[in-house]
Amino acid sequence: MPTVELTRFRVEPARVAELLGSRPAMLADFRADRAGFIDARLVRLADDEWLDIVTWRSPEDFAASRDKGANLPGIAAFFAAIASLVSSEEGSDTDTGTGPEAGE
Repeated sequence: MPTVELTRFRVEPARVAELLGSRPAMLADFRADRAGFIDARLVRLADDEWLDIVTWRSPEDFAASRDKGANLPGIAAFFAAIASLVSSEEGSDTDTGTGPEAGE
């Protein structure tokens, strides 16, 4: 069952363009270097907060990615734009294989 990483963080308003500008390279680095990376969605919330929703093939893939940290330039640039971490959680994707995209 896929694992979902939910990371909530703050970005200073002056660094939002930097965050968004670095996102494509971060995703490219994840695709090239992170086994089990499936998808990521970035959500802008109120009060300078953001939520990154990342889907991994397994909890082990997520753990291996976490151990690598900001090991590539695109990932490091994205992380550098973050002012502070608010929360980080991990859960199981129980909706996989259902819904309109699965042909229902």
